[in-house]
Amino acid sequence: MNDLKFGRQAISLEEAQRRVLGHVRLQETEKVPLFEACGRRLAENIYAGSPLPHFRRSGVDGYAVRASDTTGASLAEAVCLEVVETVPCGLVPAKTIGPGQAARIMTGAAVPEGADAVVMLEMTNAVHQETGLGGMVAVHKAMNPGDNVTPVGEEAAAGEQLLRKGCIIGPGEAAVLAAFGHSLVKVYKRPRVAIFSTGSELLPVDAPLAPGKIRGSNGYMLACQVQQAGGVPLLMPFLPDDAGRVERELQAAAEQADLWMTTGGVSVGDKDVLAELFGRWDGELLFNKIAMRPGSPTSVGLWRGKPLFALSGNPGACYVGFELLVRPYLRASQGASDPLLSGAIAVLDTDYGKGSAYPRYIRGASRVEQGTVFVRPAGRDKSSIMVSIKETDCFICLPAGGRGARRGELVRVLTIGD
Repeated sequence: MNDLKFGRQAISLEEAQRRVLGHVRLQETEKVPLFEACGRRLAENIYAGSPLPHFRRSGVDGYAVRASDTTGASLAEAVCLEVVETVPCGLVPAKTIGPGQAARIMTGAAVPEGADAVVMLEMTNAVHQETGLGGMVAVHKAMNPGDNVTPVGEEAAAGEQLLRKGCIIGPGEAAVLAAFGHSLVKVYKRPRVAIFSTGSELLPVDAPLAPGKIRGSNGYMLACQVQQAGGVPLLMPFLPDDAGRVERELQAAAEQADLWMTTGGVSVGDKDVLAELFGRWDGELLFNKIAMRPGSPTSVGLWRGKPLFALSGNPGACYVGFELLVRPYLRASQGASDPLLSGAIAVLDTDYGKGSAYPRYIRGASRVEQGTVFVRPAGRDKSSIMVSIKETDCFICLPAGGRGARRGELVRVLTIGD
């Protein structure tokens, strides 16, 4: 056990992520009503069962015409056409438009056969318009074939792939699914994550403070992160600094959870019970140290075929560990093809003088000014600091070295969230 604690071999973050993602178990699928699918990840590719639109559609209120009949029309000189019918939305035109004819038409309605353009209502005047059929319309604009007419299949051709498996269903995806008749949607089941906070110093959030005690906040932070990543958090009771008790509680939660996550007890102190558990269990330890700051003691193992993520008890390090390791796992388990946080380049907006023997992932706040992204640390950069987490929208990535970075330098950033 002591060798495991003190003889740890650090691996790079990239290697840690590779090992974690190499053991992803894809979630089972289920069908849910479209109304309930928002925020879920699609579990199948979606193809167009028909062209969209499947009929020629008017883009404006006006008159369906033959473009050739409007030659020479202008504000000063009108062309008069016979109105042969009115086409509201939802009805099929009854007549074919012949030479010198037009049909009154509404936005979204089917364009009659023979017509190849629609004149906006504002560019026309009714001439002796009568109720029902008959009457004339004066057209004050020359039209080209196709003007204000949406052709069949303009948005999508029959058989075209519309949505990819693993995408998050948002407003646009929901509209596509509805347009093609998917009242039930095949999605990945939300992974259930059992969250354990360890430490005899922890108090419930509604308990009064006591000397040497703190209210447990990491569990609620992680529960929110799990929900944002598409999972279902199972907030478990606090665990004392007792490795045997921790092992029993984790085993008891195995049936209801797809993975475990703990916070606290992963360092090298006498009461670091997760480090002790990894030294005595029958699971597979993937790693127990990462070359990064904060959160280098972060450990991950496989137990009974499920991953156990042991995160730091320091709030800042716990937050970073989740975003860099647990969130990618949850994304990948729900079919995401690009589970890692996306990277970009930004300008450092302040001096950062803290060097590190390991690459550093600083909780950052970004802003955009005249098209340039600027970033700075979100408050004091200490792993024990919690309050500044609420300002964080990215990680500022600084390589290992003793000098830190200067204001104005280009730095790599990782964007947080889906």
